[in-house]
Amino acid sequence: MLRLPVYMDNHATTAVDPRVLEAMLPYFTEHYGNAASRNHVFGWRAEQAVDTARAQVAQAIGAQPSEIVFTSGATESDNLMLKGAARQYREKGDGIVTLATEHKAVLDVVHALEQEDFRVTVVPVRPDGLVDLAELERAIDERTTVVSVMWANNEIGTLQPMAEIGRLVKARGALFAVDAAQAVGKVPVNVDLAQVDLLAISGHKIYGPKGVGALYVRRKPKVRLVPLIDGGGHEKGMRSGTIDVPGVVGLGAACALAAQERPAEAERLLALRTLLHERIATRLQGVHVNGTLEARLPGNLNVSFDGIEGEALLLALRDIAISSGSACSSASIEPSHVIRALGVGPDRAHASIRFGIGRFNTEEEVRFVADQVVATVTKLRELATAEGFVAPPALRRDR
Repeated sequence: MLRLPVYMDNHATTAVDPRVLEAMLPYFTEHYGNAASRNHVFGWRAEQAVDTARAQVAQAIGAQPSEIVFTSGATESDNLMLKGAARQYREKGDGIVTLATEHKAVLDVVHALEQEDFRVTVVPVRPDGLVDLAELERAIDERTTVVSVMWANNEIGTLQPMAEIGRLVKARGALFAVDAAQAVGKVPVNVDLAQVDLLAISGHKIYGPKGVGALYVRRKPKVRLVPLIDGGGHEKGMRSGTIDVPGVVGLGAACALAAQERPAEAERLLALRTLLHERIATRLQGVHVNGTLEARLPGNLNVSFDGIEGEALLLALRDIAISSGSACSSASIEPSHVIRALGVGPDRAHASIRFGIGRFNTEEEVRFVADQVVATVTKLRELATAEGFVAPPALRRDR
């Protein structure tokens, strides 16, 4: 039986998997020790749980447990990796390179570093959402210390060619920093194969708890960071503060489950995305997919509808939870910077809708969502026509 409302905003956040919650619960009650308390059994058990989680996170990305630093989430990890690296290697250079489609947790950080007199170069992307490698290479000079490229885009789901970018960055002698919050557990991620030096992870994007994340920091060759938080020297001095043991346990369990189930889950999500797209695009005119469908997260579909304001569509779809862009920027009335970076006009950018299909979505839900979208878009277009709106050529039936 279909349960309403249908949640299809899994890029914004995911439900905690019951198996993850089960792993976490004992560390709220029975094993509630501080992992830094090393003189009694409560602390030992907490420390052991943290060590296990560290190994689980590391295994999910092909790293070593000693290279994992726990944080409050990907935004903190992005801040630590970019500010920490830029400040640490200031004597080597002052250049930072990133892409126009990065998450605000990266773009806002690099623009903040501009206020410290760092040189920031924002490289555009092609209309398909992918970076032109030759253009990226031209942006990196001998004074560039950090190049930051997100693995999977949070709005349009595009997957950048990370191995190629990694080779390019390392050939120029810069550090390769990656926001992988949307990629880990959904597509293969290996820090060695992509030659990544720093990588940010968030628990709530992979069916783990909110408020916990991790930062991978390469040890060989060793990457050093200036910490953002001082006080106690936790996490090898890179992130002071009492570790959220239940949260860390949940992150570890979520990473382990994602790594184990990823191939089958990716295949299922791709089939559901294909069904959703076809069920909408074959019944409506003026539907545009934003970004390439070839190199894309399996559960992502971002589309624009000619003649439709995205926010109006969201409000009309009362039984469906989807979004018009990044959840971290949802208070803004500006069109998505990601969609605008594809070179489309403001009307299409305002008309973009993001579907995030996840682990707990069903085929019945996908069919329901597609039918509701088709019916609602049709109704909104009819209302606009009745009020004197002139339809774009693609929607006119008199041509």
